[in-house]
Amino acid sequence: MERREVSEDAVLTRIGQAVMLLHGGDREEARNRFGELWTEIGESGDPLHRCTLAHYMADTQDDPGDELAWDLRALTAAEGPALSRASPAVRAFYPSLHLNLAADYVKLQRPDAARLHLSRARAAVNALGDDGYGNGVRTAIGRLERQLLDD
Repeated sequence: MERREVSEDAVLTRIGQAVMLLHGGDREEARNRFGELWTEIGESGDPLHRCTLAHYMADTQDDPGDELAWDLRALTAAEGPALSRASPAVRAFYPSLHLNLAADYVKLQRPDAARLHLSRARAAVNALGDDGYGNGVRTAIGRLERQLLDD
């Protein structure tokens, strides 16, 4: 049991390291590392790891269709039977997952799908903390809502 926890922590640490590369501007290296991790984890790996990894992998994509595919993988992992929507870690992902999907659909000129996911993002914001991350997601939701109204 302890060995599994250490292994899981190692995966989350590696995801975090790749996220730091991404936020530091090295999208290509982050994409490469996320790809290696995805190969290791696989479609049947830990759902929280898959959700987290796919969520960030989407941000490394150049093609909006590829970005959408990764964001959909993240949502599928979050909604899978192995993860409970009651889990605070998973609930905190939903606003951002749906926000990203809404943004993907805007890029793909599918405003109805964007509005649907934006509505789901707004409905899930209570799971966010009153901190920098939560406030940032709320602000981004508002910004995308205004953009969709203007279009």
